[in-house]
Amino acid sequence: MEIVPLGDSALIVRVRDQFEDAPEETLDEVLRTFQRIRNAAIPGVIELAPAYTSVSVFFDPITVTKAIEAPDKLFDWVVKRIRAAVAAGDLSAVASAKADDPGWTARSPSRTIEIPVCYDSEFAPDLDHVAEHAKISPIDVVDLHRTGEYRAACIGFVPGFPFLSGLARKLATPRRDVPRKEIPPGSVGIGGAQTGIYPLRSPGGWNLIGRTPLKLFDPTTDPPALLRAGDHVRFRAITREEFEATQT
Repeated sequence: MEIVPLGDSALIVRVRDQFEDAPEETLDEVLRTFQRIRNAAIPGVIELAPAYTSVSVFFDPITVTKAIEAPDKLFDWVVKRIRAAVAAGDLSAVASAKADDPGWTARSPSRTIEIPVCYDSEFAPDLDHVAEHAKISPIDVVDLHRTGEYRAACIGFVPGFPFLSGLARKLATPRRDVPRKEIPPGSVGIGGAQTGIYPLRSPGGWNLIGRTPLKLFDPTTDPPALLRAGDHVRFRAITREEFEATQT
């Protein structure tokens, strides 16, 4: 585990170097690290952001400075507390889990969320392009996309935007050369080897192949984002009529 500064009020806890080699194991390890740091309630830490291979730790320097005797050792103090939190979690979790199950393997708990998607041509301006790039029919693109098993590797870009791993390799399509200035909320897209959903009206360069009627981000709810890192996601194809009937 490598911990490096990110500006003057944050650190990056790098759990692994690569994501692609073992995506499930890597994401599980990142989420365990995230949970242990959060549970440690380190003074001054105000936000944690899990990503593909790391967890970013944001803190208030003034609060941390008040909690330590040597202000010039601020980063060292936070790093020490992070390492202690992760190490303590490793020892307690492994000991209790193995005692209950000798065949235990470490995995982080997660939810399975079903996302209805309408692949109607009105919502899928780049479907033909993805099909041409994959050398298959648009119908096959939809079938491959909707039957995939996905997992939210991280949430970001705009509030609630899920970066989903697990896209069929055949569907991997480079981002558009010229991004769109405005993409409607709920748009489902493919960007490189990932698929994702635009929660809010925003610019974007992913290839749009459908749209969900679900609201992925609502600041009036708690939590405001529908998905969180680690969630398993499945897409369910719906008709235009179903889209209109279930739009939230």
